[in-house]
Amino acid sequence: MNLATIKTPGVYINEVNAFPNGVVAVATAVPAFIGYTPRADYQGVSYTNVPQRITSFSDFQAFYCLPDPPAPAPPAKQFNPQYYLVKQPGLPAKGDYVQINGAFYSILPDPNTVYYLYNAVKMFYENGGGDAYIVSVGGYGAPSGKPGNPGDPLVNANVQLADLQAGLGLLLNEQEPTMYICPDATLLTSDNNASLMKAMLLQNSIMGTAVSIFDIIGGNAPDPLLWTKDIDTFRANTGNTGLNYGTAYYPFVRSTVVQNTDIDYTNFFGGDITQLTPIINPPASADPSVTAIIANIQNPASGLTVQQNNTALVNASTPYSLIVRRTISNANMMPPSGAMAGVITATDNAIGPWQAPANIGFTDVSNLPINLSATQQGYLNVDAVTGKSINAIRSFNGLGILVWGARTLDGNSLDWKYLSVRRTVIFLEQSCKLAANAYVFQPNTKNTWESVKSMISSFLNSIWKLGGLMGASPADAYSVDCGLGTTMTAEDILLGFMNVTVKVAVTRPAEFIVITFQQQMPTSS
Repeated sequence: MNLATIKTPGVYINEVNAFPNGVVAVATAVPAFIGYTPRADYQGVSYTNVPQRITSFSDFQAFYCLPDPPAPAPPAKQFNPQYYLVKQPGLPAKGDYVQINGAFYSILPDPNTVYYLYNAVKMFYENGGGDAYIVSVGGYGAPSGKPGNPGDPLVNANVQLADLQAGLGLLLNEQEPTMYICPDATLLTSDNNASLMKAMLLQNSIMGTAVSIFDIIGGNAPDPLLWTKDIDTFRANTGNTGLNYGTAYYPFVRSTVVQNTDIDYTNFFGGDITQLTPIINPPASADPSVTAIIANIQNPASGLTVQQNNTALVNASTPYSLIVRRTISNANMMPPSGAMAGVITATDNAIGPWQAPANIGFTDVSNLPINLSATQQGYLNVDAVTGKSINAIRSFNGLGILVWGARTLDGNSLDWKYLSVRRTVIFLEQSCKLAANAYVFQPNTKNTWESVKSMISSFLNSIWKLGGLMGASPADAYSVDCGLGTTMTAEDILLGFMNVTVKVAVTRPAEFIVITFQQQMPTSS
């Protein structure tokens, strides 16, 4: 109450706040997915190139998935890759294949029909995901009408660097996302993928609010001997800016999100059943039941749905059943970034961002394209030349498939080596920054300084009690300074600066546990 404004005799009540403002903890696990979706509209409004917040997979379906047709028609396909069976002269050296009637056929996708975002979002929610942002940069493009070559990297000509960069730029106006994920980035050429990763890290370092989770080109089909070349290329492509805001996981994971109902005969040869028929039902040894089913497929007046015909064909034809199984396995090879976002979210919700998201299993992951050993992981974890660490996903007997790494790309930094440290500091910084907004334009005096110190100290004390900061006492865990002669000079005050210095002892993961055993001489009792 300003006493100078009182002009009339009487009794006045002056209420004084007993408690300072509090710091509200910001959300720590809100991924932003950038990529291509089946559609992007809601109630007649386009959501292409519009960052949209969702809270569940149902929300994602409402905005970005094709609507299901009326029953009895099967649900609409949200992911519709096309595959070709290409006969090989012998056992294929690379890629998936099937052997039918003594002949080898490579199972080769049309690269222009492969997209990852839909299934990445599904894996995010199946692994514990919550709130997220979707930036749809467009719908699916036209198929090329031809397969790729065995062993070649998947490069989708419909996935454009300019589209993904534009989607990334839209996040400059969004403060809530804490992770950037672009599953479709591995479908770019290596050079374009490098440009996108550098742009993501630069934006992360400028904004200071999010980290980027990267997938590695080649992680879907690692060469047993030459897989390190993919790692070398990735390290060269990430540049040197903002490395502590990036993290990468290797290899891809074989998921179970693509089910039997997602792949049928319309996914082969562009839906041309006449090209599939000689392989599964050769004229020289035609099966009458298979011939009848194919006749129904070619006759729309039969009244049978695609799903009914496909089920009948799977049951009647062993070669076709084998082809479908192997193709589903191929379609289930996914970049791990979406699942990792779910793992990080679940870890944050259970404990906090200071808990390393490692030594944790995945949901809906069946196996890996390469089983890395401890020695092989050493090449990923520590790199003396670039210092860029890559987190391994490994399979352990009796334990399953686990995330077995917790580092940022800045593996040589003692400050920012660990992902949990980087994310904890982002969490503390942004929480305190938003709370300090209440003091903008307040008098730059001791009362304000003490209020700010008390507010931030109280917040850090609560984090220390939760285990997010080290130290046997609050004094060991953090300190907050603000005042003339400590953090500010008289000139700072004249210029309108109020400087607050916060020091925190962030917990770090026990990455290397060394147990020493030594024999000792027997002693008398």
